[in-house]
Amino acid sequence: MQRLVYLLVYPLIWCISKLPFWALYGISDMLFAVIYHIVGYRKKVVLDNLRLVFPEKTEKERKTISKRFYAHLCDMVVESIKSLSISEKEIKKRFTFTNLEIIHELEKENRSIMMFLGHYASWEWATIMERFVNHKGYAVYKRIENPYFDKLVKRIRARYNSELINTKETVHKMGAALSRGELTINAFIADQTAKHWKAKHFQEFMGVKVPVLTGGEMLAKKFDMAVIYLDTRKVKRGHYRADVKLITKKPNEFPDYQITDQFLKLVENQIHAEPAYYLWTHKRWKYRDKVADYV
Repeated sequence: MQRLVYLLVYPLIWCISKLPFWALYGISDMLFAVIYHIVGYRKKVVLDNLRLVFPEKTEKERKTISKRFYAHLCDMVVESIKSLSISEKEIKKRFTFTNLEIIHELEKENRSIMMFLGHYASWEWATIMERFVNHKGYAVYKRIENPYFDKLVKRIRARYNSELINTKETVHKMGAALSRGELTINAFIADQTAKHWKAKHFQEFMGVKVPVLTGGEMLAKKFDMAVIYLDTRKVKRGHYRADVKLITKKPNEFPDYQITDQFLKLVENQIHAEPAYYLWTHKRWKYRDKVADYV
């Protein structure tokens, strides 16, 4: 059945990916009308999240953020589909970088890198970074249930020499790369929900204390990797700019969890600057009531 679903859906996805951007954003607008106005996909989750972290805003302001978020989410859907066939020249024009010299300097120092990102603006197109640096790119991800679509996602993100690794492979893959003397950039999108019964650290995120993921920091310390943050902003529809920010070259000089806390503050800065571009459909704060049982 999974293969049948893939065989039925993939040709449609491919055809959509070949459309020009003006047509894709027309589809995005129609998708928005369906998801936001008709289906109401996770609207309660989004508004509950916004009420929780922006109690000072009016309900009208929160609904405006919500509506703009859904428009952006639909843009991200069609942009992800476009990733199947977009040319390198086009994506370089639409996803640009500043401060790449930080990575080039780390290359001269023979340092591998732990790169943190948030679920903000666009993270799919960040793989084009591989065309500007000499580090080999690895990105930690959660495996997709349908193995055919899982392979498709891996193929899309490997177009520019990146490789997806699931969480169970992380330590082995990073250790193997280190033993080969390979310089790597290891991307962690680490602002998602941590399971409270496994969490080692609890911290405020957008004013609410929650369990947080600390694996990226622990791996950076284990393998002595420099730590950077990719601060991505949406410039306009279909255009993004990512600023490389150095957190530290010496992770083991930081007390445990301080790097994670700094990362979360950087994500917060993005959200406060423009709330509509954060992924509000995630139940990011669902374990907030469990914190007292562990701290």
